[in-house]
Amino acid sequence: MPQLHAQPYDISANGFYFGSLEEYADKARNNRNDYGDPVEEYEIQFIDGDHIDCDLAKAWGINQANIGPYFEASESWDDHDKSVFIIAVGDAGYSFDPDSVSSSDFDVDIYHVDSMKELAEQFVNEGLFGDIPDHLANYIDMDAIAYDLSMDYTETEVAGERLIYRAA
Repeated sequence: MPQLHAQPYDISANGFYFGSLEEYADKARNNRNDYGDPVEEYEIQFIDGDHIDCDLAKAWGINQANIGPYFEASESWDDHDKSVFIIAVGDAGYSFDPDSVSSSDFDVDIYHVDSMKELAEQFVNEGLFGDIPDHLANYIDMDAIAYDLSMDYTETEVAGERLIYRAA
């Protein structure tokens, strides 16, 4: 579970760490500044957790209003769903409603390869260009196919892993 920090905008108040929406609500309700006034506004910062949850928090744009749905997504989504969201919102510019978001809302194809050339080789091996006779296989220009693929596919990194994606 991710560990977050609520940093008050009020310089006379102390922040606090939390790991759930309930813990945040409890600590925020009881937090006071040096003058005894309640603290109302916080910057929410990702502190600790899995690398993919950190990338998810960044793409999510965590703040006071959307940390509940962020916690739900970080707990219930698998790494693929998180990667789809991170790429769609963080790289491809999709928008989302935090209260009703699902990774299936985004049309993103992800390939776990390190380069366009590797993606080209995968597509050829999977038969995307039809059945290629063995005596012609050496004449296929993988670099040219990789170049063509780079017009529709994009390389990125999510949680330290290189990925190639296509977003519709």
